Amino acid sequence: MADHVSCGILMKQIGDEMQKRADNKMRSWDMTMAQAGALLALNDAPEKQLSMKQLEKVLCIAQSTTAGIISRLEQKGLVEGYADTVDKRIKLVRITQAGIDRVLETKRDMIHSEEMLLSGLTETERDILYSLLKKIKYSLK
Repeated sequence: MADHVSCGILMKQIGDEMQKRADNKMRSWDMTMAQAGALLALNDAPEKQLSMKQLEKVLCIAQSTTAGIISRLEQKGLVEGYADTVDKRIKLVRITQAGIDRVLETKRDMIHSEEMLLSGLTETERDILYSLLKKIKYSLK
């Protein structure tokens, strides 16, 4: 019988390779994937801003981790934090124009990476793969 690698191992290997490529790109921008995720979330939010509590929920991370990510993004000028005008206890975070520009670069890179990942597949095979991956994801819930 030929060597057989499990689907789980193949998915992990593919994920690891994609993560490595993304990390290398992020490093060239002096960013982390977590920081990019925060920028993407803010860019997609109404008025391009969220409260720290909303960011924690969207990113599924702890308050202290969120605070660290936002602090580093503020230092880079990619976001700005400020108190809510109605309730000063609420800290809001808004993406800056420099942050929006970084999101556009990130999205272009994500599209390029996905295109590279799927380049060996036909359009029909891509549709089938996407359908199967969604089924697998939902079966894990």
